Amino acid sequence: MSASVNAVETLGLTKHFGSFVAVDRVDFYIPRGEIFGLLGPNGAGKTTTIRMLCGLLKPSEGRATVLGHDVAREPEEIKRRIGYMSQKFALYNDLTALENIRFYAEVYGVARAERAERVADLIAMAGLEDHAGVLTRSLSGAWRQRLALACAIVHRPPMLFLDEATAGVDPVSRREFWDLIYSMAAEGTSVLATTHYMDEAEYCNTIGMMYQGQLIAVASPDTLKDKLPGMLLQIDCDQPAAAERLVDGLPGVIDAAVHGVWLHAMVRDAGVIASVRNAITGGGYPVRSIEETLPSLEDVFITMVAQRRGAEAAPDAGTGD
Repeated sequence: MSASVNAVETLGLTKHFGSFVAVDRVDFYIPRGEIFGLLGPNGAGKTTTIRMLCGLLKPSEGRATVLGHDVAREPEEIKRRIGYMSQKFALYNDLTALENIRFYAEVYGVARAERAERVADLIAMAGLEDHAGVLTRSLSGAWRQRLALACAIVHRPPMLFLDEATAGVDPVSRREFWDLIYSMAAEGTSVLATTHYMDEAEYCNTIGMMYQGQLIAVASPDTLKDKLPGMLLQIDCDQPAAAERLVDGLPGVIDAAVHGVWLHAMVRDAGVIASVRNAITGGGYPVRSIEETLPSLEDVFITMVAQRRGAEAAPDAGTGD
């Protein structure tokens, strides 16, 4: 076993399914005790990446280690030492919450002498005291999520993988779930979480943004925002979706996208504002205000994807990597 200070390390990690490249030469590492988020749309390669790291899929190329163990050579050792929770975590509906935790404690080999205390601790951690005797099928999605987390960490794994674990859960419950993850990380647990919720990525120490199987950026949320080129404009106008088509593609406009009732436009500098305003008003849509605003991670991701697509569409795009 490696003495690496990193819980996870990947180098050129790649997975092919026939001619389709699901994960393409992915490099990143997760220091022990940190939360790493893989952010991207459905189909970006996040789940395939996490399944390779959990020892469930063998890489086609490259290498990766989890807690010092090679994912290709030691998958069973990795499975014993990690916790894994997905949107479809296998809870048993005919068992109560308490019985589910007891069952997983036995499956994961928690010593009999320690089981009662460990199960009680997890019931308290997840706030399930008033639901311990309730059949799992009768629990709400948020309570099932808390129960699934308790079952996934019953054996005190030093590494936890969360694959779209909060999908379909309301925002308040998602925040409460992340409070539990924060407390675990503070105690030394390393976490890799995949998500397509941009707000969730803000909870991570480091974010890896995935697009079409490739990792297009790896940095902290604040660093990713600071590295955005130019300035972000928030435009209040009539029919922002129609205005987007007028703005996107203007000289100096990197990208434009509708955000709720506003139009966001990433521009190279303030000198572009006048042409943006003129294009929208000239198209028949009154502009009430144009203000510079701080970018969200959604703005970062959209801009990076737009830049990647622009590079791929360039005449010499095929001459480089």
